[in-house]
Amino acid sequence: MRASRLVSILLLLQARGRLTAAELAEELEVSERTMYRDLFELGAAGVPVYGERGKGGGYRLLDGYRTNLTGLTAEEAGALLMSGAPGPAAELGLGSLLAATRLKLLAAVPEALRDTATRAEERFYLDPGGWAHDRARDDRHLRTVARAVWDDRRLEIGYRRPDGQTARRMLDPLGLVHKTGVWYLVAIHGRVTRVYRVDRILAAQVLQSVSRRPDDFNLATFWANWEASYAASLPVFSARVRLGPLAQRHRDDLGALSPRGVAENPPDSHGWVAQTLLFDNRRVAVAALLALAPEVEIIGPDDLRYDVVDIARQTIERMTLGVNEQR
Repeated sequence: MRASRLVSILLLLQARGRLTAAELAEELEVSERTMYRDLFELGAAGVPVYGERGKGGGYRLLDGYRTNLTGLTAEEAGALLMSGAPGPAAELGLGSLLAATRLKLLAAVPEALRDTATRAEERFYLDPGGWAHDRARDDRHLRTVARAVWDDRRLEIGYRRPDGQTARRMLDPLGLVHKTGVWYLVAIHGRVTRVYRVDRILAAQVLQSVSRRPDDFNLATFWANWEASYAASLPVFSARVRLGPLAQRHRDDLGALSPRGVAENPPDSHGWVAQTLLFDNRRVAVAALLALAPEVEIIGPDDLRYDVVDIARQTIERMTLGVNEQR
């Protein structure tokens, strides 16, 4: 669905010249937050889209840039193809639409470059969902790892394990996954396919020997299964809340703050829904529920309600102090 939306943004800007993020969001029926993220992804894919501030500003394509999609490079098409979310799309009954969009993108790439675009899709995956953790601080070996993935070469790394111990690993790299600011390497070690955080790689060397790659390996499928298993092993913080209509629409659009699971009841006569939301921890729950204010009511636990009230009170006090100082 996202791949289709990125193409729609490109065509809208081409057809209308200049549009604000709010206008694009309304046209495509998504939030402005989602639109800003999509515009960033288009730019990262090499599409020359830029923003202009002030009256009459908005987003537009570089003067002279025109495309009917035949102008997309293999790298741009690969980036757009990686942006799709086939699992959620299938659950919404949109799997066929996403598949059609993918075929159109591949058809738009010149035949000589089509293998390159498909290769990018097979080896690099962007997971739009969120986990709560700090942004990666050390990606100095990312390019070396990516080269090994792209060239199908074996990779020797020094790795800092979660327990702080270091180890050397000889890997057959299969793909890279980007999730919430962190890159993960999927690779075979011995006979087992494992996941390694790139920011924990202390040293990396690409070897000349060709890496093993199972013919039936699918990066997106492997990642979905691994992520589900990993998420099930994490501690869970449960919050019982009531959400208004607006908060319900934006609940799953909070990036790393999005709840990991939702159990809900039918809405009441005013459109409010009682839900149980699952988060990684209480800190994440507090930040997420504050982001959904004012259409949120916390039923429990009491500690969560007290935390949110305390932060809201501190915020009001600071704002009031600032206003008084300006007078």
